[in-house]
Amino acid sequence: MTLLALNKPFGTICQFSPHPTRPTLAGCIDLPGVYPAGRLDADSEGLLLLTDDGRLQARIAEPERKLPKTYWAQVEGEYDEAALVRLRAGLDLGDFVTLPCEARAIPEPETLWPRNPPIRYRAAIPTHWLEIRLVEGKNRQVRRMTAAVGKPTLRLVRVAIGPIDVFALNLAPAQWCELPQQILTLSGQRDRRSPR
Repeated sequence: MTLLALNKPFGTICQFSPHPTRPTLAGCIDLPGVYPAGRLDADSEGLLLLTDDGRLQARIAEPERKLPKTYWAQVEGEYDEAALVRLRAGLDLGDFVTLPCEARAIPEPETLWPRNPPIRYRAAIPTHWLEIRLVEGKNRQVRRMTAAVGKPTLRLVRVAIGPIDVFALNLAPAQWCELPQQILTLSGQRDRRSPR
């Protein structure tokens, strides 16, 4: 049984088969037989777990398993406590209502790797950072949530899945490492992470 952690770069598609215009996971990992346990949009970065075991894949990806996923989101606009309250309570996004989650403002992460290409800087439009921890992972969910409270996401980085933290693993974009499968038994730990 294999469990891998990858720091997925911005712009990379979560598939191994060739894509006509985008890089794929095959450009990062050359180990046969592993598949993503959950997904990250091409425009999102950060921690992605891969495995060759279907049961483990389900344990990581299914919301019923309550394995929290932690994201750092750079959002457009001024800081707004009311927006955080709405995020925490759960939001009606039209096709589904999000579960309650943890959301807080954080300082700009100092040790976050630069994005390539960088986000477009606009002096007239302020930005700030949020940390959002949830157990769901529906398509573009974090981006849709921040947009629903008037704070469009400019950059989105998944920093942790359960106890597995991309910074603790010291993975630069496109780097991966093998993990012991037993690490997921620690998923009940709900420590509050701070930006590094």
